Amino acid sequence: MSKQGKRDFRPNIHFTPEKNWNNDPNGLIYIDGIWHLYYQCNPNNVVWGPMHWGHAISKDLIHWEQIGHGISRPEQLDYHNCETSLGLWAPTIRYHNGIFYIINTFVSGGREAKRDNYIITAKDPSGPWSNAHFIKDADGIDSSLFFDHDGRIWYTGNFIFNPEHYEGHHGIYLCELDSKTFQFKGKRTIIWDGEKTRSKWIEAPHIYYENGWYYLLVAEGGTFTNHSVMMARSRKIDGTYEFCPRNPIISHRHLSLEHEISVTGHADIVKTQNDEWWMVLLAVRPYKHAHFNLGRETFLVPVLWDSDGWLRIDTENGLVNTQERRPNLPYDTGKPEFYSDNFECTELSMIWNSIHPYPVHLFSLTERPGCLRLYLCPEKLEEVCTPAFLGRRQQHQIFHMQAAMDFSPSSDHEDAGLALVQDDRFHYTFTVSLKHSQRILRVQKVYNHDVTILAETMLDFSGRVYLTVSADETGYHFYYGSNEQMKVPLYLKADPTLLSSVTNSGFTGTYLGMYGTSNKHKTEGYADFDWILYEGQNL
Repeated sequence: MSKQGKRDFRPNIHFTPEKNWNNDPNGLIYIDGIWHLYYQCNPNNVVWGPMHWGHAISKDLIHWEQIGHGISRPEQLDYHNCETSLGLWAPTIRYHNGIFYIINTFVSGGREAKRDNYIITAKDPSGPWSNAHFIKDADGIDSSLFFDHDGRIWYTGNFIFNPEHYEGHHGIYLCELDSKTFQFKGKRTIIWDGEKTRSKWIEAPHIYYENGWYYLLVAEGGTFTNHSVMMARSRKIDGTYEFCPRNPIISHRHLSLEHEISVTGHADIVKTQNDEWWMVLLAVRPYKHAHFNLGRETFLVPVLWDSDGWLRIDTENGLVNTQERRPNLPYDTGKPEFYSDNFECTELSMIWNSIHPYPVHLFSLTERPGCLRLYLCPEKLEEVCTPAFLGRRQQHQIFHMQAAMDFSPSSDHEDAGLALVQDDRFHYTFTVSLKHSQRILRVQKVYNHDVTILAETMLDFSGRVYLTVSADETGYHFYYGSNEQMKVPLYLKADPTLLSSVTNSGFTGTYLGMYGTSNKHKTEGYADFDWILYEGQNL
């Protein structure tokens, strides 16, 4: 198994970056044969925040290659006051007269404390990008840009009514921007009051011009099971907008909470060079009781303009489905994705992520060539810290992951093995330790910081340990052996909801990987991982 050929198990129609966490895909644009996608991401962490913006390119809207970040320099934005879940929220990218524009909200000092909207520009989408041009008095989130045919630039964003007539009473406003200073000019106009449609938490506005109409696309209902996409239109960009009689035009909130795709919303649309219209949006793939462990994912769905001039999903059932036709574009196989790692390179693969930027002494790929040497840290996963953890995202409902580990603990304070992580409060560990001078293997769960040992056994062999973690619809399963063919069960059917984004009130998804700790004690200990293999499939 350790020497199997590299295999690709990445989703075929869902974009995921090569490393770290992503959210809120936006801004599909087409320039000189290349499609560009921007998405919210954290390049240094497996959790949401502080946020950056990632940039990927594609020829067929299916296979994507990450080429850089819009925000990448310390002088662009100051993250020192950013707590977890803050930083950069949903962006929009647009292209006009040879210039790429990204407009975005920067959140700091608390979720409601400070929200600054800014614009960065570039002539090349791979960068460099300019410093941030902050827009004075631009409140709210999910700002967007529209370049009108008369040369004017328009800003759209959401705002919270004060006072709110009900919980989630939000609206969308419009204001012209000065093309040189990127500051507001003229009056600010409310173009969607959520009360008129009894909508909650309206956000993510985008304006498009088609067939003599200005169309306004928004997300509505919050970002969980009531998530949806709604639409309005007007003959004048700052005029009175009429609402689509079929609103919401996209939503799965009328379906079972256990439907194969849920939480559909936060969309942007684009027309291909072959005159096809496509929508990119986010959604999740839940299981029992609406739990989901894979986090938010990016979906692509065909849409068309109906005879009455309104947009609708161009699928047989009117839903976002797990399988759909592909865009009529040259099929690009993309670069292969490798999900087995023999650690034979001198640099760590981009598949592997740490929790926060890791120190240089966390691991070595040269100390023992052909192995990843993970140095044990005093920090534990149960803390808000940077532990000795290198993981990759769980991308499939059904998977197995196997690792070959050499580890000889010198005290009962040292643990090393595998970990399945949602965050510091919710995770499983599968580690080798020492007890009464004998090596033991332990499965442990952490539920809201409460630690419980699920299973423990003495290892009756010396040397290398082969650790296997698998998952299916019944839960997570833990096996071990003295060779890669041996899979002795230690604990089966571990509760999958422990690692659900619903359990921790998040949406980042589960990470699987190598872990070691000295449990608050100083040590020079380490664990050597010879190889790791990940294989997966979806239900």
